[in-house]
Amino acid sequence: MTKNLKDKIAIVTGASRANGIGAAVCMSLAEAGADVFFTRWTPFDENEGNGIEKGFPEFLADKITNLGVRCAHMELDLSKADSALKLLSEVERTIGTPSILVNNATFESPSNFRSLNADILYRHYQVNNFGTIILSTEFAKRYEKVFSGQKGGRIINLVSGGPDPNNLAYIATKGAIIAITEPLSIALAPIGITVNSVNPGPTDTGWMSDDIKAQLTTLFPMGRVGVPEDAANLINFLASNESQWITGQVIKSEGGFLGK
Repeated sequence: MTKNLKDKIAIVTGASRANGIGAAVCMSLAEAGADVFFTRWTPFDENEGNGIEKGFPEFLADKITNLGVRCAHMELDLSKADSALKLLSEVERTIGTPSILVNNATFESPSNFRSLNADILYRHYQVNNFGTIILSTEFAKRYEKVFSGQKGGRIINLVSGGPDPNNLAYIATKGAIIAITEPLSIALAPIGITVNSVNPGPTDTGWMSDDIKAQLTTLFPMGRVGVPEDAANLINFLASNESQWITGQVIKSEGGFLGK
């Protein structure tokens, strides 16, 4: 892979499992020469996510530094009001001011019209909307001060959609990130930051049973389900200088998925 991100510093939120999209993005950016700072939030993974992998942060950090770039990481609860400032200050303290932000961290808990309540909706909002948007704007403020006149800033969001009636809060809050992508891109273009969102479609990050994978495969004309590296490849491109004329877009990277 071309080292087209050499001397760049990237933040990737929500890298907590070896087969997750966050880890794949970290590795892809590092292979392209970027220094990487990643976050994870173990309590969510342990209690509501897909479980924790002991020693994973150190394992991923070692893999990244073995590529010849710098790496640091921290636990971060994006639902907290001070999370964005804590993260950006720690990134600056350990490896420098970032120019790439990948908003991958998410809160997801199944909810249909019978089970959805104010608490479930608010918990989704805290991470998927409040945490993501405030982190993005604080990132932009610091970028403007340090990289004035440059055009290498990148914000890339992971989003989702579709008509799943059992994921109402998740899809609604991800829809808000889709909605803000274009207006935020217009706001940040004058200071050299592009803003794009990526919808990876159904991706096998360890949650798919063999039955689910078999059912979904029939909906992929390419004959396989998505894997984390598919999303990571697109994000790597959007982080690069070659993507500087692409902004305000919501891009599906889902292999022609026929599900709606």
